[in-house]
Amino acid sequence: MSQRVAIVSGGIGGLGTEICRHLAGSGHVVIAADLATRSERLAAFRAETADLAAQIEFAALDIADFDSCAELIRSTEQRHGSVDVLVNAAGITRDTTLRKMSQDQWHSVLTVNLDGVFNLCRNAIDGMCARGYGRIVNISSVNGQTGQFGQTNYAAAKAGMHGFTMSLAREVARKGVTVNSVSPGYCETAMVMQIAAEIREQIVAGIPVGRLGRPSEIARVVDFLAAADSGFITGANIPVNGGYFMDF
Repeated sequence: MSQRVAIVSGGIGGLGTEICRHLAGSGHVVIAADLATRSERLAAFRAETADLAAQIEFAALDIADFDSCAELIRSTEQRHGSVDVLVNAAGITRDTTLRKMSQDQWHSVLTVNLDGVFNLCRNAIDGMCARGYGRIVNISSVNGQTGQFGQTNYAAAKAGMHGFTMSLAREVARKGVTVNSVSPGYCETAMVMQIAAEIREQIVAGIPVGRLGRPSEIARVVDFLAAADSGFITGANIPVNGGYFMDF
């Protein structure tokens, strides 16, 4: 059997990089899809994945543009034969209270974080179903489960992502395609490290394991869900949050 092919949106970010590394390490050909304008981050990504350069390639993608997503899927299938794994990890924040939130702050977060999931899944799903195999993993957030002050836009998008996950999982389960979401807690990513130190300390104080998560700990779960022998898990949300939020 030829190597499975995985696309990771937001693939050159801190979390995306670790997901790409884990998928490549488990034998996938990985396409890290992200904005080409992030030149400094792209250079760092290439340095951080140099040991896996034979397995990982970069593709320019505007996740908010449906046609850009369609072209990425088309070109990947043309060059590699299939898209077997899709990880939707692209995301942004525009934090402020609803009373101060502009329409642009609302729409930009929903467009990237939720519309982007539709844009890629809609273009990838037919091929997965036709081939009888697919693994889709959507990166949600603990704040989509709990809500968070100043994040009505982000929390709405991340909660919507899991509703999307469950619905699509029902539609394609008989086609050999699984759809799951992972809800990370607060991790050592650039997004979290931008939070003021005193607020981060308060966050860590509320995490039972007593620390921030590591991107590799999220990536390990994504890699597990993307595996061929994880086919009996679908429509699930896997929390990876150090006990910050517990539910069943």
